[in-house]
Amino acid sequence: MFEGTITINNREIPRTLLGTSPFIGAAHFGHRSRLYQLDLYDKPENILKILKKSHELGITGIQLIPYEPVVKALNWAVDEGYDFNIVGTVRQDCENEDIELLSQLGASAMILHDAAADSLNYDFLAEKLEDIQQTGAVPGITTRKPFNTTKNLLESPILDLFDIYMVPVNKLGYLMDTDAFIAKERGEFRDIIVKLNKTIIAMQTMAAGILTPDDAFDFLKTLDYVDLMTVGIASEREAEETFGLLKNK
Repeated sequence: MFEGTITINNREIPRTLLGTSPFIGAAHFGHRSRLYQLDLYDKPENILKILKKSHELGITGIQLIPYEPVVKALNWAVDEGYDFNIVGTVRQDCENEDIELLSQLGASAMILHDAAADSLNYDFLAEKLEDIQQTGAVPGITTRKPFNTTKNLLESPILDLFDIYMVPVNKLGYLMDTDAFIAKERGEFRDIIVKLNKTIIAMQTMAAGILTPDDAFDFLKTLDYVDLMTVGIASEREAEETFGLLKNK
């Protein structure tokens, strides 16, 4: 499941990416955010262990949020011979710096942060997507409002400026802009995503840890519009359990 690579604009990208949200203690993890900050963000040597273990399990792609401790750990891994194919997230208020940094790191793709996409500020989005294109990386955007933003993008002037679209999707509809995510909503969501006609990366696939990997992956197998997935891992043990299971799906 989600094995191998996909080619986008002559860039070959692994279909499964190691997510880095746990490494930065992202807020959507609730009470675990503080623990992740203490155990990972403040201790990049622990991030390095997860990077190495994931790579040894065959996960050679990373969805990099370029905070300093994460970049430091990634550089350490590369120095030890663990090369990663980078799909980078360009952070809010750090757009120019992150595009430059990710270009220096050799990122295959760069995805603009969700605040940019969800604001529907098309002039700003166009400018930054063109900046990404100039680096040679595949341009993309992400959203935290996959229903509303996708519907607006279908009629937007930037539709031809990006190739990758990263969206939260899981069987619960958690962290998606919908009160329910059952048959009706799932069908509606599929219709607009397919109409958008972009390469889709699924994120929040385990609903910030509410779902087990088994439940999350079984649901993803039912979605014919997802091309790649990113999975956040917080320990070597989680890497073994999650990526080991993924191989058997």
